[in-house]
Amino acid sequence: MLGDFYDVDGVHINVEVVTTRFECDLKECNGACCTMESDFGAPTGESEIREIEKILQIVKKYIPQENVEVIENSGFWYRRRDELMINSVNRRECVFSFYEGNIAKCGIEKAFRKGEIDFVKPISCHLFPIRVGKFGGDVLRFEKYSECESALKKGMDTDSKVFHFCKDALERKYGREWFLKLVELARD
Repeated sequence: MLGDFYDVDGVHINVEVVTTRFECDLKECNGACCTMESDFGAPTGESEIREIEKILQIVKKYIPQENVEVIENSGFWYRRRDELMINSVNRRECVFSFYEGNIAKCGIEKAFRKGEIDFVKPISCHLFPIRVGKFGGDVLRFEKYSECESALKKGMDTDSKVFHFCKDALERKYGREWFLKLVELARD
Protein backbone atom coordinates (compact mmCIF):
# COMPACT_ATOMS: atom_id res chain seq x y z
CA MET A 1 0.00 0.00 0.00
CA LEU A 2 1.27 3.45 -0.93
CA GLY A 3 -0.20 6.05 1.43
CA ASP A 4 -3.95 6.01 0.89
CA PHE A 5 -3.69 3.84 -2.22
CA TYR A 6 -3.17 0.24 -3.14
CA ASP A 7 -1.32 -0.42 -6.38
CA VAL A 8 -2.19 -3.40 -8.55
CA ASP A 9 -0.24 -3.56 -11.80
CA GLY A 10 -0.10 0.22 -12.11
CA VAL A 11 -3.76 0.79 -11.21
CA HIS A 12 -4.04 2.91 -8.06
CA ILE A 13 -6.98 2.01 -5.82
CA ASN A 14 -8.03 4.41 -3.08
CA VAL A 15 -8.16 2.65 0.29
CA GLU A 16 -11.90 3.45 0.58
CA VAL A 17 -12.62 1.07 -2.33
CA VAL A 18 -11.09 -1.73 -0.25
CA THR A 19 -12.31 -0.77 3.23
CA THR A 20 -15.77 0.80 2.79
CA ARG A 21 -18.65 -1.58 3.28
CA PHE A 22 -21.18 -1.26 0.45
CA GLU A 23 -23.90 -3.35 -1.15
CA CYS A 24 -26.55 -1.78 -3.33
CA ASP A 25 -30.07 -1.83 -1.87
CA LEU A 26 -32.41 -1.13 -4.80
CA LYS A 27 -35.49 -1.34 -2.59
CA GLU A 28 -34.23 1.68 -0.66
CA CYS A 29 -32.44 3.78 -3.29
CA ASN A 30 -34.82 2.97 -6.17
CA GLY A 31 -31.96 2.92 -8.67
CA ALA A 32 -30.83 6.46 -7.88
CA CYS A 33 -27.57 5.95 -9.82
CA CYS A 34 -29.62 5.93 -13.05
CA THR A 35 -31.54 9.08 -12.17
CA MET A 36 -29.16 11.48 -10.41
CA GLU A 37 -29.68 15.12 -11.30
CA SER A 38 -26.66 16.45 -13.13
CA ASP A 39 -25.45 18.40 -16.12
CA PHE A 40 -23.25 15.40 -16.88
CA GLY A 41 -24.34 11.91 -17.87
CA ALA A 42 -22.37 8.74 -17.28
CA PRO A 43 -18.88 8.84 -18.81
CA THR A 44 -18.42 6.56 -21.79
CA GLY A 45 -15.81 5.78 -24.42
CA GLU A 46 -15.59 5.66 -28.21
CA SER A 47 -15.65 1.85 -28.30
CA GLU A 48 -18.72 1.76 -26.03
CA ILE A 49 -20.51 4.24 -28.27
CA ARG A 50 -19.85 1.96 -31.25
CA GLU A 51 -21.14 -1.03 -29.26
CA ILE A 52 -24.30 0.81 -28.24
CA GLU A 53 -24.90 1.99 -31.82
CA LYS A 54 -24.98 -1.70 -32.89
CA ILE A 55 -27.56 -2.66 -30.24
CA LEU A 56 -29.59 0.54 -30.04
CA GLN A 57 -32.68 -0.79 -31.82
CA ILE A 58 -32.88 -3.74 -29.42
CA VAL A 59 -32.44 -1.54 -26.35
CA LYS A 60 -35.06 1.01 -27.45
CA LYS A 61 -37.87 -1.51 -26.87
CA TYR A 62 -37.06 -1.51 -23.13
CA ILE A 63 -37.06 2.24 -22.52
CA PRO A 64 -39.94 4.74 -22.37
CA GLN A 65 -41.03 6.56 -25.52
CA GLU A 66 -39.87 9.89 -24.04
CA ASN A 67 -36.34 8.49 -23.78
CA VAL A 68 -36.49 7.12 -27.33
CA GLU A 69 -37.49 10.59 -28.55
CA VAL A 70 -34.53 12.18 -26.76
CA ILE A 71 -32.23 9.65 -28.43
CA GLU A 72 -33.79 10.24 -31.85
CA ASN A 73 -33.70 14.04 -31.49
CA SER A 74 -30.43 14.57 -29.59
CA GLY A 75 -28.58 11.26 -29.74
CA PHE A 76 -27.70 8.95 -26.87
CA TRP A 77 -24.31 10.53 -26.22
CA TYR A 78 -22.61 13.90 -26.34
CA ARG A 79 -19.15 15.36 -26.06
CA ARG A 80 -18.45 17.83 -23.26
CA ARG A 81 -15.00 19.31 -23.58
CA ASP A 82 -12.96 16.18 -24.26
CA GLU A 83 -15.23 13.74 -22.46
CA LEU A 84 -17.95 11.55 -23.93
CA MET A 85 -21.12 11.24 -21.86
CA ILE A 86 -24.40 9.33 -22.07
CA ASN A 87 -27.31 11.70 -22.66
CA SER A 88 -30.04 12.23 -20.06
CA VAL A 89 -33.72 13.12 -19.96
CA ASN A 90 -34.45 16.47 -18.27
CA ARG A 91 -30.97 16.61 -16.68
CA ARG A 92 -31.97 13.68 -14.53
CA GLU A 93 -32.43 10.15 -15.75
CA CYS A 94 -30.19 8.29 -18.15
CA VAL A 95 -31.71 7.91 -21.64
CA PHE A 96 -31.37 4.14 -21.22
CA SER A 97 -33.28 3.99 -17.92
CA PHE A 98 -36.75 2.59 -17.40
CA TYR A 99 -38.81 1.79 -14.32
CA GLU A 100 -39.94 -1.51 -12.84
CA GLY A 101 -42.38 -0.29 -10.24
CA ASN A 102 -40.55 2.60 -8.60
CA ILE A 103 -37.05 1.26 -9.30
CA ALA A 104 -35.00 2.74 -12.14
CA LYS A 105 -33.11 0.15 -14.14
CA CYS A 106 -30.96 0.01 -17.28
CA GLY A 107 -32.49 -0.93 -20.64
CA ILE A 108 -29.09 -2.03 -21.96
CA GLU A 109 -28.61 -4.35 -18.99
CA LYS A 110 -32.13 -5.74 -19.41
CA ALA A 111 -31.43 -6.69 -23.03
CA PHE A 112 -28.13 -8.23 -21.88
CA ARG A 113 -29.81 -10.27 -19.11
CA LYS A 114 -32.37 -11.53 -21.65
CA GLY A 115 -29.50 -12.76 -23.84
CA GLU A 116 -30.32 -10.41 -26.71
CA ILE A 117 -26.97 -8.58 -26.67
CA ASP A 118 -23.49 -9.25 -25.31
CA PHE A 119 -22.75 -5.76 -23.96
CA VAL A 120 -23.83 -5.36 -20.31
CA LYS A 121 -23.69 -1.52 -20.07
CA PRO A 122 -21.05 1.23 -20.08
CA ILE A 123 -18.18 0.33 -17.77
CA SER A 124 -18.61 3.54 -15.74
CA CYS A 125 -22.16 2.42 -14.88
CA HIS A 126 -21.07 -1.15 -14.19
CA LEU A 127 -18.32 0.04 -11.84
CA PHE A 128 -20.55 2.42 -9.86
CA PRO A 129 -19.87 3.57 -7.08
CA ILE A 130 -16.25 3.30 -8.23
CA ARG A 131 -15.10 6.15 -10.46
CA VAL A 132 -11.98 5.91 -12.63
CA GLY A 133 -9.75 8.94 -12.93
CA LYS A 134 -6.45 9.33 -14.74
CA PHE A 135 -3.22 10.35 -13.10
CA GLY A 136 -0.32 8.58 -14.79
CA GLY A 137 -2.66 5.60 -15.12
CA ASP A 138 -6.03 4.60 -13.75
CA VAL A 139 -6.95 5.79 -10.26
CA LEU A 140 -10.00 4.13 -8.68
CA ARG A 141 -11.94 5.95 -5.99
CA PHE A 142 -15.18 5.42 -4.11
CA GLU A 143 -17.71 8.11 -5.00
CA LYS A 144 -19.98 8.98 -2.08
CA TYR A 145 -23.62 9.89 -2.70
CA SER A 146 -26.30 10.54 -0.11
CA GLU A 147 -28.62 8.39 -2.24
CA CYS A 148 -26.39 5.41 -1.38
CA GLU A 149 -26.71 5.63 2.41
CA SER A 150 -28.80 2.44 2.41
CA ALA A 151 -26.01 0.65 0.49
CA LEU A 152 -23.54 1.58 3.22
CA LYS A 153 -25.89 0.15 5.85
CA LYS A 154 -26.52 -3.03 3.86
CA GLY A 155 -22.76 -3.39 3.32
CA MET A 156 -22.28 -3.26 7.09
CA ASP A 157 -24.94 -5.96 7.52
CA THR A 158 -23.43 -8.25 4.85
CA ASP A 159 -19.76 -7.27 5.37
CA SER A 160 -19.47 -6.60 1.62
CA LYS A 161 -16.85 -4.05 0.57
CA VAL A 162 -17.05 -1.77 -2.48
CA PHE A 163 -14.57 -3.90 -4.42
CA HIS A 164 -16.55 -7.07 -3.61
CA PHE A 165 -19.76 -5.42 -4.82
CA CYS A 166 -18.00 -4.35 -8.05
CA LYS A 167 -16.20 -7.67 -8.63
CA ASP A 168 -17.79 -8.42 -12.03
CA ALA A 169 -17.14 -4.92 -13.33
CA LEU A 170 -13.55 -4.87 -12.04
CA GLU A 171 -12.87 -8.25 -13.65
CA ARG A 172 -14.47 -7.00 -16.88
CA LYS A 173 -12.18 -3.94 -16.93
CA TYR A 174 -8.92 -5.36 -15.57
CA GLY A 175 -9.23 -9.17 -15.71
CA ARG A 176 -9.66 -11.94 -13.17
CA GLU A 177 -5.96 -12.20 -12.29
CA TRP A 178 -5.84 -8.49 -11.52
CA PHE A 179 -8.88 -8.80 -9.25
CA LEU A 180 -7.33 -11.75 -7.38
CA LYS A 181 -4.22 -9.62 -6.74
CA LEU A 182 -6.46 -6.90 -5.28
CA VAL A 183 -8.15 -9.48 -3.03
CA GLU A 184 -4.72 -10.60 -1.77
CA LEU A 185 -3.63 -7.03 -1.05
CA ALA A 186 -6.90 -6.36 0.76
CA ARG A 187 -6.24 -9.29 3.12
CA ASP A 188 -3.00 -7.75 4.39
